[in-house]
Amino acid sequence: MQSLRFALQPAVVDISVKWNVPKGVSVTPLSPPIRVVFQGQRAILYAQLTGESSGDTEGSVTVKYSLAKQPVENQLSFILKPAEDTGMTVHRLGARTLIQSLEVEEREQDGEKEGVKEKVIELSVQSGVSSAFTAFIAVHKGDGEALQGQLLRRQVPTPMLYHSSMSKMNLCSMSQCSPMPMMNLCSMSQCSPMPMMNLCDMAQCSPMPMVKTCSLQMNMSAPGKLKLRKNSKRKGLAAFEVFDSDDNCTEDFDSPAPTSKPVRDLLLQLISLQKASGSWVLEAALSEVLAKTEEEVSKPKPAQVDQEVWATVLALVWLYGFKMEAQEDWQFVAMKAVSWIQAQKATSVSECVQAGNNLLGCQVQKDTLGL
Repeated sequence: MQSLRFALQPAVVDISVKWNVPKGVSVTPLSPPIRVVFQGQRAILYAQLTGESSGDTEGSVTVKYSLAKQPVENQLSFILKPAEDTGMTVHRLGARTLIQSLEVEEREQDGEKEGVKEKVIELSVQSGVSSAFTAFIAVHKGDGEALQGQLLRRQVPTPMLYHSSMSKMNLCSMSQCSPMPMMNLCSMSQCSPMPMMNLCDMAQCSPMPMVKTCSLQMNMSAPGKLKLRKNSKRKGLAAFEVFDSDDNCTEDFDSPAPTSKPVRDLLLQLISLQKASGSWVLEAALSEVLAKTEEEVSKPKPAQVDQEVWATVLALVWLYGFKMEAQEDWQFVAMKAVSWIQAQKATSVSECVQAGNNLLGCQVQKDTLGL
């Protein structure tokens, strides 16, 4: 959609750049030449100034181009003496631009052109910007040698609840746990059999939804049996307890399946309702997108206006009033709708726009819609 929008808009062409610097100073362009710029795009030109000037300390650059077949000229003045607090950011950005240009040139020549690869490596090392032929390595401070071997890998445990058959369990404190509780497993050979013990205290956890507090029942004589006994229902989970007794009242500790409906994209729904002609029909589906009832949508319609014209104006007001951040996605949809309204030669379009603003709570102007 963005490429198509660029193709339909006037572009800046016939771009030329001229540097005006004192005698003794030379300019080396680092950016590839720019031939065209579309509306909304931004182009950055980098150049390297070398040499010394004993006279003037100012220079300028003039950019000439043609926009909508009209010549335009812009001039920017600059001081040759850099400021004391100038950092390396601009220099590295310029080096990266030159490195990228040289890498493209090297790929196009299949490495046959001599000196390109060496120049890229030299520039990369001097500027501290990585390239296709260089990389950053770690060096030991003591002996100055590069570190060998694979990178260290760290295992990060995933928060989860274990409710399957387990014979090995570690008692852990969860007083500082995250909102999602986590239970670690270890060999139980290091743990002494205890008839009753506190498994974890979750009283200090972050707020949790309403859950059932249960007792964790484990039969020490028959490893692998793990059951949950329901105690009560209250807000927050206070504790789990381990018992060596048996109980017939068991309950799986599974979280309920989500029952919420998936959120529908109102923008896509509105676009799907547009007819091939570019108009919308006044129907229940359109009212649902506008978060109104059919009666609320139909009542403010001016008497002399057709229903399709009214529905199309409402759709345009909704797009410009609530979906401006996604304008690139629906811009051509709106252009098609505006063309259809203009072809109908409808009257009282201004009244429709005003009534649509009052209905939807927007402040969209008629000129903004292109009407």
